[in-house]
Amino acid sequence: MGRDGTERGGTERGGTERGGTERGGLPGASRREGLPDTQQGMRRRNLSRVMHAVAANGPLSRAAVAARIGLTRAAVSTLVDELIRAGLVEELGPERPCRVGRPGSALAVSAQGPAGIGAEVGVDHLAACVVDLRGAVRARATRRVDNRGRAPGPVVTDLMSLIRQVSAGAEQEGLRPAGLAIAVPGLVARDSHTVVRAPNLDWHDTDVGALLPAELPLVVDNEANFGALAELWLGAAPPADFLHVSAEVGIGAALVVEGRLLRGARGFAGELGHVPVWPDGPKCPCGGRGCLEQYAGEEAVLRAAGLAPGADRVELLATCAAAGDENVRGALREAGAALGIALTGAVNLLDPRAVVLGGALSRLAPWLLPSLRDELGRRIAGPGCAVAVSRLGPDGPLLGAAHAVVRSVLDDPVGVA
Repeated sequence: MGRDGTERGGTERGGTERGGTERGGLPGASRREGLPDTQQGMRRRNLSRVMHAVAANGPLSRAAVAARIGLTRAAVSTLVDELIRAGLVEELGPERPCRVGRPGSALAVSAQGPAGIGAEVGVDHLAACVVDLRGAVRARATRRVDNRGRAPGPVVTDLMSLIRQVSAGAEQEGLRPAGLAIAVPGLVARDSHTVVRAPNLDWHDTDVGALLPAELPLVVDNEANFGALAELWLGAAPPADFLHVSAEVGIGAALVVEGRLLRGARGFAGELGHVPVWPDGPKCPCGGRGCLEQYAGEEAVLRAAGLAPGADRVELLATCAAAGDENVRGALREAGAALGIALTGAVNLLDPRAVVLGGALSRLAPWLLPSLRDELGRRIAGPGCAVAVSRLGPDGPLLGAAHAVVRSVLDDPVGVA
């Protein structure tokens, strides 16, 4: 073992703790992968391991960090000193003042310094937020706006206005943006910033990066992918294998396998909303017919319930359903059945341990889940599949985007020091 914290021999023990390194598989968010197996490469990996241990379990003493990641106290102390000098970790004082002997100094990731900027382009809203290295949301802004049919340029300009607003507030608190991640409701080409197709926005082959000022490292990804990552990182102890359904105006899905997103060859995996439920059904903006979105999307449920769209469609549906409106409850039962039919194919093919319902429609879970579970129970080939509701709800994609940037800092603290 070198004094700079590098290991001589042995294997790295990463990813064993909740919030462990390199989980999620976000393109561009982890810069540790592919580091050469050199002393410098091992040092960078060990710095990351210290950051993840303190972020996930802190405050911790140097000795506690050493015990968790399997390095010597001397090596960890050297790594911690480097992280303190970089402003990424701070000392809070004695860990346990009343213990016998000399107490260790408690370490925590810094509440200032690098922060993640997350943004979201929704069909009917724009949003941005700042999350610090401790995972706290330090600033947030949302704007209700109908983005259907709007050219990408004006939409991105409006989004940048929100991003600058939250960034300015965060900078006043001693934070600095380490990167920007944007969630979009469409297909994003793998390892690119190009939205190949977003039917509900009517965007085609749109390079979002080309519309933004080159101010920060950028990641663009599908909103369901960010929602699944948020569930993995922030949810209530989800399994390592689950299918996350993000249901709003559109319906997307993301599959997490052994703690990583399954993206598909081109990055397009998860388009559950465009799985045909009834092939001769109504036409969908994607060009197909009878797609799930035409039966279980927000607007489809409103139409089936005989309600006019309002400013908050989900709240309207929830209020009416809770008041006993049978038209609304019937529409939600039908939507749940359609979801169950579409999910049957995914569950039979992929065998996830659980299905997690997220997005705005998670607010309607009490009326959706009974028929959804009935359909799954009748149709799936296996012994069963748990169905849960995300506690993050519609915030999942935005939080997932911001936390993806935070985790890129934890994965490679040298890159931002």
